[in-house]
Amino acid sequence: MNGWYSELTKEKGPNETNKTIQNNVTWEEKFMKKKILSILMASMMVFGLVACGGNASKTDGAGDTSAPSSSSSGDLIKVGIINNDPNESGYRTANDKDMKAMFTKENGYDASFAYSLKNDEQITAAQKFIQDGVDYLLLSAADTSGWDSVLKDAQDAGTQVILFDRVIDADESLYAASIVSDMDKEGQTACDWLKAQNLDEYNIIHIQGVMGSAAQKGRSGALADTAKSEGWNIVTEQTAEWNAEKAQQIVQSVIDSGQAFNVIYAENDDMAKGAVAALDKANISHGVGKDVIVMGFDCNKWALEELLNQNWNYDGQCNPYQASYIEDVIKKLESGEKIDEKTIIMDEKGFDATTITQDDVDQFGI
Repeated sequence: MNGWYSELTKEKGPNETNKTIQNNVTWEEKFMKKKILSILMASMMVFGLVACGGNASKTDGAGDTSAPSSSSSGDLIKVGIINNDPNESGYRTANDKDMKAMFTKENGYDASFAYSLKNDEQITAAQKFIQDGVDYLLLSAADTSGWDSVLKDAQDAGTQVILFDRVIDADESLYAASIVSDMDKEGQTACDWLKAQNLDEYNIIHIQGVMGSAAQKGRSGALADTAKSEGWNIVTEQTAEWNAEKAQQIVQSVIDSGQAFNVIYAENDDMAKGAVAALDKANISHGVGKDVIVMGFDCNKWALEELLNQNWNYDGQCNPYQASYIEDVIKKLESGEKIDEKTIIMDEKGFDATTITQDDVDQFGI
């Protein structure tokens, strides 16, 4: 899907996972000033109506045109949520569903959503949310860079920013908290597993995600460092932008070239699936004890089933269920508490086809 779009949603039902917490936060002053000002303005309006003989429960059909705040929508907290395209991957679909289930009117939120895989379009959406007076801007950035200016605008407007899913290259003072995956660790865990296979030689097809994203940088960086230190051969390194069809084309090109390879390192499950389609078409065996090791990330349930059937070898978990942790942060900020732990790192692991169980598939598959 190209471009970005916005929508209002009405779903419910939060998800729960494990978490690890680090670091500190120091600012809420502008946000609290915004809240206090809204309360004072509302009190003055009520007082004015009473003093002039007005009835606070009676209207003439005209809507309230005061600046929006969490009190202007019947005490709903106004949030703008910027995410990547839900159709990007199974991980993203699960992540978006989790966010929509949490941030509902039933749970006390007036939520708007915007989606794009392009950083500039996400920044435009963020600017609009800030202008609309959201209390919180929740952000999963398409790219790690370019966010300083809009985050400063948010801070000046009294809008609290909470990062989720992905880190960005911005000063920590510009956001209230981050609930993210450690993409570097995900990549290193996968590379440590691959090193432990003790292959006679390593000839790797490296299929990358969208360039510049935190997931791509973390998973690519770990492989680059390990390949250099271990002397592994990278047969080809190309981006398929999280897309199965593009991944299939990359692997098919290597097959057609006649170059030898024995490892597929795909930075998400969809691209691993596309790679396997090319292997199957060429009658190249893959999986446990076969010609080619297949590695993916995200732990889609169908991908973990491929491990269980030993058609794939490894899948790295990327936990999509962050909404409940974001709400915990919002509740603390709403009550005036300081956030002692600023960065929440999702608890994640890697799965090996020789040890995975059906319980693992049922518990961790998304």
